[in-house]
Amino acid sequence: MIGTAEQDAFVRKNKWAVVTTLRSDGSPTNSVIFYALEGDTLLFSTTRDRLKARTVRQDNRVAVTVLDEGAPYGYVTIEGTAALQEEDIVPGHVAINRAMRGKDFTPPDDFAERLDKQGRLLIRVTPARVHGVTDRG
Repeated sequence: MIGTAEQDAFVRKNKWAVVTTLRSDGSPTNSVIFYALEGDTLLFSTTRDRLKARTVRQDNRVAVTVLDEGAPYGYVTIEGTAALQEEDIVPGHVAINRAMRGKDFTPPDDFAERLDKQGRLLIRVTPARVHGVTDRG
């Protein structure tokens, strides 16, 4: 569990989030992501050369705000630390694709090669603080 049962249900129900990382000068930068929950961590994909990966290498503090996809626009923010995972990334990418596309997603035979060619890695977020409003109704 990352937060309360209500927060976890909200995070599992939705697919979109905004991740905030910190540049070397301390200023924040945001990116829209798809994500998956795996146990007590949230994971998402990026490439080695993208700003998200570079900023996490410099400062692993992150905030991820999961957005409600419809009214009344609730949210859950997960603040914590991030770790880059560059090995054994296929299972995490399958989990993200299943969260995003549906449980029927079956990776193509060359999935690992595609991920490698794209320079993909995973970012795993370990929560330290979870807050938000899951039901504005």
